[in-house]
Amino acid sequence: MTNLQPIKMLWKEIDTVLLDMDGTLLDLHFDNYFWAYLVPEHYSKQNNLSLTRSKDIIVRWMADVQGTLDWYCIDYWDNKLNFDVIKLKRKVQKKIRFRPNALKFLEILKKKNKRIILATNAHPRAMELKFLNVDFSSYFDEISSSHELGYPKELQKYWKRLRERYEFSPESSLFIDDSQRILASADKFGIGYLLGIKEPDSKREPIDCSAYTGIQDFSQLF
Repeated sequence: MTNLQPIKMLWKEIDTVLLDMDGTLLDLHFDNYFWAYLVPEHYSKQNNLSLTRSKDIIVRWMADVQGTLDWYCIDYWDNKLNFDVIKLKRKVQKKIRFRPNALKFLEILKKKNKRIILATNAHPRAMELKFLNVDFSSYFDEISSSHELGYPKELQKYWKRLRERYEFSPESSLFIDDSQRILASADKFGIGYLLGIKEPDSKREPIDCSAYTGIQDFSQLF
């Protein structure tokens, strides 16, 4: 990847770095492929439905819970789909991989003595699968799933509970995420530095994150 514009960060003013997982540190292709293709295919076979009908049902179910904890909850989808979601995920776990220079970025943050917090909406069972395949948990000072806090990152209550639990200063924190809706929530809470991910899924076109400074590759930050 060439000709990427470097992004200057005021690192001396940042003491805490909050990082999303899927689509930020990890390639979102795994999750998009799983939910857009593998789940509808499995559900159609299990229920003797056409693939088109199966996709329509799942898209409707997902729309019903978008922006809530259920959207991200493996237990919820186990019950809704009536099959073991993690078991199906394991069939394509080889697709779990890092985004470009994600590990290098984590290494540099450690050298800069920044406090690093994984702040993800991912369910703990989904996190466990990711760590088993691409273990990077040792880089974090704290690891937090929104399911443990009771609210998704889209809501202000999430950020209040995150600050209460980990006692960080929003004004001197950097948050990186691939969702503009979630970045807006962090912005409203007062997180001082925000970056969006332009290409969360390596197999899809870049997304619009024009409301915030966007990066395509972590090398732009170092």
